[in-house]
Amino acid sequence: MPAPRKFDEETRARAIRLYIDRVQEHGESQVEARRQVGALLDINPATIRNWVEAEERAVGSRPPASRLVDTEEVRALKRRVAELERANDILKTARSSRTSPTPRRLCQPTSRARPGGRPGRPRSRRRTAGYRPARP
Repeated sequence: MPAPRKFDEETRARAIRLYIDRVQEHGESQVEARRQVGALLDINPATIRNWVEAEERAVGSRPPASRLVDTEEVRALKRRVAELERANDILKTARSSRTSPTPRRLCQPTSRARPGGRPGRPRSRRRTAGYRPARP
């Protein structure tokens, strides 16, 4: 069941008529006209915008909401992006195969000294041989 309508058709037609009058006769911008009519009738300007756009679509002065041309263009652009991403991946792979990084073990310091502690000393007592934690 659809939600009940907050405004009747008469209020809707009046808001659209006031909006069109303000835009055409007073030369106001569309946003300002929506604000003025919304304040006058206590209606949200976004609601008035939706009503006006629906009315324009019904009359035929506004194209339908679904734009077939735009969707075709978006599809073509998405195909192009996918193609460029594939080419970019190929170039990244080729670049990484030419310059092989040095293995990690060759970059390690030769000293066995532990950072932040004395060399050769365990970090905790649990790692020493023969240590047993106390049982409760």
